[in-house]
Amino acid sequence: MSATSGRSGRERLTSDQRNSFVAALLGWTMDAFDYFIVVLVYADVAREFHVSLTEMAFLTTATLVMRPVGAIIFGLWADRAGRRVPLLVDVCFYSVVGFLCAFAPNFTILLVLRLLYGIGMGGEWGLGAALAMEKIPAKRRGFFSGVLQQGYSLGYLLASLASLVVVTGLGLSWRWLFALSIVPALVSLFIRTRVKESEVWQGTRERMRMTHSSFRDVLLDPAVLRRFGYLILLMTAFNWMSHGTQDLYPTFLKATDDGGAGLSGATATWIAVGYTVGATIGGIVFGTLSERFGRRYTIVFCAVLALPIVPLFALSRTAGWLALGSFLIQVCVQGAWGVIPAHLTEMSPDTIRGFYPGVTYQLGNCLAALNLPIQQSLAASHGYPFSLIVTVVPVFVAVALLTLVGKEAKGIEFGGRLGTSRAGAAAVDAGRTGVSG
Repeated sequence: MSATSGRSGRERLTSDQRNSFVAALLGWTMDAFDYFIVVLVYADVAREFHVSLTEMAFLTTATLVMRPVGAIIFGLWADRAGRRVPLLVDVCFYSVVGFLCAFAPNFTILLVLRLLYGIGMGGEWGLGAALAMEKIPAKRRGFFSGVLQQGYSLGYLLASLASLVVVTGLGLSWRWLFALSIVPALVSLFIRTRVKESEVWQGTRERMRMTHSSFRDVLLDPAVLRRFGYLILLMTAFNWMSHGTQDLYPTFLKATDDGGAGLSGATATWIAVGYTVGATIGGIVFGTLSERFGRRYTIVFCAVLALPIVPLFALSRTAGWLALGSFLIQVCVQGAWGVIPAHLTEMSPDTIRGFYPGVTYQLGNCLAALNLPIQQSLAASHGYPFSLIVTVVPVFVAVALLTLVGKEAKGIEFGGRLGTSRAGAAAVDAGRTGVSG
């Protein structure tokens, strides 16, 4: 069975396809687990290192800013040497760096380690998603895209539970959380050693050799460049949407000043667990529905549906209503995100699929990196509810509008006739939905 044929929407995955998908899922879970460890305990870290919360907020910014560097380095390597080896090296690199964060003696060393960690994690999503989506049957990409992206929610859930058990329950230091982060990374590394090289990449490289085409020729194609810029804007809005509804929220739930909800640490953690479950449900359900209704319309529906939920999410004062509001908002946010792995890889030319989706995603992530410092500053001056509302409402609108003016290449066959030149870009220009771009 071809990894990309999609002959049947219900065909069973081979062991290689399963291993590729599970490894990508675990890698993305690891990314979120480590990122949200910092978010959940950054008040504790600030106290130990005697820095302000605003300074601590830049610790997360540092990680996000370095991710495009990793996406470029590992993406270029993967398009030239294959997906498998760069992914193995990347996992080894970020596993060691993440573990070393547990032993940082001061804020400066921790900041340097987070910068290095950002490089490692910058290569994870693009390469993992490219390899997984290239192997998954075309008619099942929507479902597996939704599941894959929920590695992010799963990582958040595991980080919340780990914080609840290790810090709140056992009273141990935040350092133990970073030490534990190496476990899922090592599991992912083990599974990735059992994954074969992408057949799509192998076929594309052979066609490039025969046609004497190059990476540069494809990247500088006007349609590919236009789409590259568009996807960076789209991913900026998407990342601001997710970080804007997640990064500050645990602090808002526990804060007793500046309009915070004033909940206990345990209650806030359980609310985080609840809205992470909502995120997982939303990603899988709407990722699957995108196979029927299209990638674009599914994203737009989720973004618009989130708008009337924002007051419940940001203005509620009791644990029950806050739990409901955050649950519903994450169903919508991660519902839209569940479409993205399939959407970005389908919009990417075969020749540069290791580089293209990862770099557009991470550049968008980088441009959204100031979200937490801005939200923290607004919370200090105007209160947490105001900060949440004014930073997330415009982004939901932006996600909907940017998606509407874009295109999609749902169900395109990877490695096809157009694979060595424009692939997804050519498919949409040939008549898929959306405006010219």
